[in-house]
Order: sequence, then structure tokens, then C-alpha cells
Amino acid sequence: MAEAALPGLPRGKWIDPPVMALDPAELPDNLLRGGDIPPDLDPLAEGVLMRHQAAWIADESTLKICAKGRRTGITFAEALDCTLIAAARRTAGGQNVFYIPDTKPKGREFIGYAAHFAKTVSKEMLEIEDGVYFDIKEDGTTKAISSYIIRFKSGFRIEALSSRPENIRGLQGTVVIDEAAFHRDVRGVVDAVGALLIWGGKVRIISSHNGISSPFNELIKEAEAGKNGFKVHTYSFGDAVANGLYKRVCLIKGSEWSQEKQDAWEAEIRSAYGTRTAKMKQELDAIPAEAEGSALTRVLIESCMSRDLPSVVRWDRPDEFKNLEDFEREEQAQEFCEGILKPLLDALDPDREHVFGEDFARSGDKTAIVVFEVGADLIRRARMVVELKNIPFDQQRDILFYIGDGLPRLTGGALDARGNGQYLAEKARQRWGECIHEVMLSAKWYAMNMPAYIEAFTDKTLLLPFDADILADHQALAYVNGIIKVPDQHSTKGVDGYDRHGDTAPAGALAWFASTQEFIAYEYETNRKTTTAGHNGGPPLDDDRRRNVNIYMRGSL
Repeated sequence: MAEAALPGLPRGKWIDPPVMALDPAELPDNLLRGGDIPPDLDPLAEGVLMRHQAAWIADESTLKICAKGRRTGITFAEALDCTLIAAARRTAGGQNVFYIPDTKPKGREFIGYAAHFAKTVSKEMLEIEDGVYFDIKEDGTTKAISSYIIRFKSGFRIEALSSRPENIRGLQGTVVIDEAAFHRDVRGVVDAVGALLIWGGKVRIISSHNGISSPFNELIKEAEAGKNGFKVHTYSFGDAVANGLYKRVCLIKGSEWSQEKQDAWEAEIRSAYGTRTAKMKQELDAIPAEAEGSALTRVLIESCMSRDLPSVVRWDRPDEFKNLEDFEREEQAQEFCEGILKPLLDALDPDREHVFGEDFARSGDKTAIVVFEVGADLIRRARMVVELKNIPFDQQRDILFYIGDGLPRLTGGALDARGNGQYLAEKARQRWGECIHEVMLSAKWYAMNMPAYIEAFTDKTLLLPFDADILADHQALAYVNGIIKVPDQHSTKGVDGYDRHGDTAPAGALAWFASTQEFIAYEYETNRKTTTAGHNGGPPLDDDRRRNVNIYMRGSL
């Protein structure tokens, strides 16, 4: 862009250029692909918008982000939404729209879509102006930025800027940042448009991915961790195909649709990437490249470990333990609880809230229980980590009950409720009520909750004991098909020689999850009988500990 000094010119002023008046139906071919829309296409007609396009438009959040596969139609849908916004009167929520793509041709395409929608939806015949925006910098120099403008009878306009202005703080309205992952400074753009929110503006950020470390993906991770106000949408090429993309391709081409043709078409598109699987996943499946690897580095994990925290407690039994008489197993479990766990529980701060997470295993791997103390500084400190190997169901229940009943100000727990873990999760819910979360560890749960746990290491808002197995467990957390989890086939040997499957990592993530849930706090006295170990209530509580049982029920009134 040309740099010039224009003294006396107000900052951010539009210089009215000669108008290039165009009927939208006569847009030149080199202006946009959007001009190829069938002239009679009504985007509001039933079945025209695909389900994900309609979902994107229906979300009226002030801040929203879309990570998309290529050609999934989100820009098309956004152009329709922006046309409706600019065509509406102020009393109906109308305002100016500023579209900021990464390249000039995308600005042309967007204007083509908007021009068509203005004609078919708002019934306006309007002019497209080839404009120039002079952005005046602090040092007095000026950058001339070409743009395309549509003005509506409402008094509002859509402006498609051919490149990102260095200073757009004077703009007011809805700002759409397209292909944000490919902007030179998307952070700067987001910061610049932040002020427009004061007067009711909105920000939409749309992009395919450009690597896991891109500022765009960092914004998404922060949003998923609750660190900014953006609502995140993800729509892959596969989603678009399932929602009717190929049917629309057939409609445009005038060809007949069939499932066989659709499958062959999608396979052909994917095969074009050859062996570049990561590239294909990024461009089509909205999974950022390099997203197959460790989620946490050793250095980062160790920076969140403290030698002041108690050592990990490990209890294992031989296979024949399960065949002992009930009273023998109960006695050994009670000895473990009273001899090993009680001193740790008694050392907990009675004024601090506590939560726990539990990853269940019966044989093979270990059950891991992580107890976090929530400090006044909001740092979660693992005051107790317990691992159980080859422990029968009844004794796992008794030990969990002993731990939970002994936690001062218990504000929540989250347990792996898959498979055999469902029994223990259900029993915990029955004992402590709504503060207990029975979690089905699924791809959806990992996608929604693991980013926050990973961010906690970056923020130094959790502390774990210095322990080689805990370190190895968290090093096992990896990006698998775009989500963070311990890979299904992962296995290591612990310091005690037993097999591990990242046991304390999901337990820690569950404890973190429990600590972030809202709750109602109230105290109660229980009349539950706990006089006999293993009698429906686990090992007994002494009188002092029974008086200290405070339940903080999570949920809403």
C-alpha cells in the first residue's frame, strides 16, 4: 500500500472516490466467485442453508469464532447475516459491517455474496463503490487501503477492506475477520476492534487452521479454557458433506445426486492430499497441523511440581486378595485408611475447599485419586494422590468414602463413570449428592474440558507432587485427532514395575473439572451409621472428623 503524508486530514477518514456503480447481476467475473450464485437463489428458502450454516447465523453471541474446513459455506452464511444486519434499521439492530479478509479477492467474493443477498432478500438494487480508506498513523504518515462498499437504504453499509488497517479503532459496528489464521497480526486486529463492543458492536472471527501454534488457534484454546468471551464453533468438511454440501454442488451443476457419487466425490477430494494426512486434516477436518504430539512438555510439567506436597500413596494387593473373607479384606482396607490416609487427611487445612478426581481401574491399570486443595490464591494443590492396584470393588468404595468423608469443605468430585467405574461413581453420587459428577470420558468431554487443564500448567495455577510417574502420566497427554487425551494404546511401566495408562493425568483433569463447577454451599449433620467398616458406609469416622464433614453442593438454585 502506498504511504503518503496528508497533513490536516482527520484520522481514519473516508475519501469519497469516483463510484463504480454496478448492478449486482452484472458484476464482472473477475470480481468474485460469489457472483456465480444462481440469480434466483433465495438463501432464506427452506433447505437452502445447511444445518451448520443455520447454526452459525442463529448464534447471536457478541463474540464468536468459527474453525472451519475449506469451502464449508461459513463465509456465505456470514455474508447473509451481515446483509440482514446492514439492511435493518437501527431500531431493529442494524449497524455497519466491516469485513476484513486476508486477501483482496476474498473481499470481492464477500461483497458479491452480500450484493446478491441485498437483491434477493432485502429487495434493494444498490451500488458497489470502489473505495479508498486513508488510515492516518500517529507519525503523520498515511496508508491508502482499497475497499469495496455497499450502502443500504437503512443508512448502514458493508465495507470489505482489502487488507487489515493498522488502526481500526474508529470503526463502529460488526467486524468480521475472515481467514484470521493467515493474518499477519490477528491479535492486533482483535485488540483494535475491542472498543467497538462498548456501543453494541460484534466480532466474528472465521478461519481454517494454520498450525497448532497460530494466534488463531491460541485464541480458540483460550476461549475453550474460559479465558475470553468468544463462543467457539467448529465445522469440518465432513460436517458440510453430511449436511448436504454435495447435494448443493449437484444443484449448481445440474447433475443428479446419489450416495455413491457423494462418497466417491469426498474420497477424491481427500485423496488429492496423498500422504499429507496432517495437511488434509487441517484444511478439511479443522484440526490444526502439528496437532499430533505431546500436549505438555517435561519442563512445563516440572514447573508445576512442588517438593512440599506429600508423596504419592500407593497400595497394591496380590490376586488372591479378592478371594479372602469379607472381614479380612475390610480389616486390611481399614488398616490402610487409618495408618496411611488418616495422617494425610488430618493435616489438611480445615478452612480450605477440597475437590477430588478419580480415574477408575480394576485390573491391569491403576485407580488414581487426586485431591486438590483450592488455595486462597486459587492455585489447586494436590494434597493427596492415591493409587490403588488390584483392589476389589468393595474396598475401592470404602477407601474412596474414607477419603471423601475426611476432606474438609468438600466442594466437589468427578469420577470416570465408564464401564466398571460407573458403579463407584454412582455410589459416590448417592453418598455426597449433587457435588459429584459422573463423567463419561468421551471425545466431546475431552474437547470441552482438557484445554482448561492444559492451560492451568501454562498459568501455574496447579501444583502436583514431584513424582516420576505423575510426570510420565502427564507427558502422555497428546493431541489425538484434535483432542487432548492419553492415547488409547499408550502404556508405560511405573517405578513399581506395574503397567500404567497415564493414570494420574485423567484423575487430575477430573479434579480440575470438579473445582471449576458452580456450587451451593450448606452444612449438614449426617445420621448415617458408620460404626462398622464396610457396612454400606465404609470405614468409621471418629467423632472429631464426623463433625467436620461439610458438603458444598454444586449446581444452581
